[in-house]
Amino acid sequence: MSLNPIRPWRNIERRKSRQIMVGKVPVGGDAPISVQTMTNTDTSDVKATLDQVLRAAEVGADIVRVSTPDEASTRALKEICRESPVPIVADIHFHYRRAIEAAEAGAACLRINPGNIGDERRVREVIRAAKDHGCSIRIGVNAGSLEKHLLEKYGEPCPDAMVESALEHIRILEDNDFREYKVSVKASDVFLAAAAYQGLAEATDAPIHLGITEAGGMIAGTVKSAIGLGNLLWMGIGDTIRVSLSADPVEEVKVGFEILKSLGLRTRGVQIISCPSCARQGFDVIKTVEVLEKRLEHIKTPMSLSIIGCVVNGPGEALMTDIGFTGGGAGAGMVYMAGKQSHKLSNEQMVDEIVRLVEERAARLEAEAQAAEAAAQ
Repeated sequence: MSLNPIRPWRNIERRKSRQIMVGKVPVGGDAPISVQTMTNTDTSDVKATLDQVLRAAEVGADIVRVSTPDEASTRALKEICRESPVPIVADIHFHYRRAIEAAEAGAACLRINPGNIGDERRVREVIRAAKDHGCSIRIGVNAGSLEKHLLEKYGEPCPDAMVESALEHIRILEDNDFREYKVSVKASDVFLAAAAYQGLAEATDAPIHLGITEAGGMIAGTVKSAIGLGNLLWMGIGDTIRVSLSADPVEEVKVGFEILKSLGLRTRGVQIISCPSCARQGFDVIKTVEVLEKRLEHIKTPMSLSIIGCVVNGPGEALMTDIGFTGGGAGAGMVYMAGKQSHKLSNEQMVDEIVRLVEERAARLEAEAQAAEAAAQ
């Protein structure tokens, strides 16, 4: 449990949407906002692809998407789906037959792009395969690949064109009695994506997959995604997210969780609150935080930890975190537990002691949760 109380001005009222299932993961309704990523390996290389899937799942990915551009990749998909601990989404472009093969291989969801999947007859065949094999579908509209008739109508990619594309394909799915779908309207331009998502949210009750596509490298892409996704999530829009970075998929998952954690929409692992450091710091804050982030990656229990270099803000931040350390000079600082001073600690012992305290707290909270669950059964 975090010490931070729920305040009325911190509440986000989520848009009401239908709930669908992506494998075992509920999306929409009152389900937690799920975090996705996408592999960047050659999907036909089962070992490399599964390795990425497993690493992403280890840091919290709820769903992982893989490209299926050819028959070799859809053949490999069968083993990938069987061995994956999380649902696998097959990413389909151009070849509707790949969608059918992916459904047969065990994909939990088929991502189809209205701009390049083909005519309505081909979409109907994909729908039939999804029904036969228990797949959901994501209608994945992208500003960079809108249908020709919409570009001719609107002159350029714009929010109205993107929403119209999504609604045209929603109509096809619903005309074929298929409701297990979610929708995205992605763009690399934050303003375009945000406006399109707002229009989509008003036009349908379908679950919404959020993303700023082709956001960029680690720093630029993180900032862009935090602004675009953060504002939409703050408005209550979004049921599942994918942060698109030119980086390791594991980093996408971490950034996704940090965005959700900053808005109080998901809690997972240790949230470190730390100062940027200055001449007043009693220890090397930047290096300490870097080491702690690595050493605490294995903790999944939600917890807050403050690491502050001096007493200007340190005691105040410690009041609002589960565990805290504030630098005090003379090679030592103060440990806080549940907002109260606990004991002094030398800078040399700090990292090991904080890791021990976090691990002990996590173990206790997990044991309490298991006991409560057992008592409720």
